[in-house]
Amino acid sequence: GLDLSHCVGANSLGPAVPWRSGGPCKMKRVRTVFKPEQLERLEQEFLKQQYMVGTERVDLAATLHLTETQVKVWFQNRRIKWRKQSMEQKAAKLSQFGVIQPATADSTDIKDHEEDTVDVEL
Repeated sequence: GLDLSHCVGANSLGPAVPWRSGGPCKMKRVRTVFKPEQLERLEQEFLKQQYMVGTERVDLAATLHLTETQVKVWFQNRRIKWRKQSMEQKAAKLSQFGVIQPATADSTDIKDHEEDTVDVEL
């Protein structure tokens, strides 16, 4: 889950500063650090299919000793990276031929359809 020991302002200089008076402290999210073997396997699976759902995701998570949520979020983030790389390659090809690509609905369409990127450790 969240690392509950860290609040905004928590340091050796004084007590933790509440996020809002009387409210909980703002928690610092712990970033998942994947092992190289896990990343290699996740990338292999991504090359086969960009969407991992259901029992496939559960099985992959168990095999890699990750939570299902970690696998789900990795795939969400990887799809966004893949789309960004595809758009950059397309832009590079167009500029190679001297075609200047104006800001089009394509770039906003992707933002509207992107899944939220979240880095969650459970």
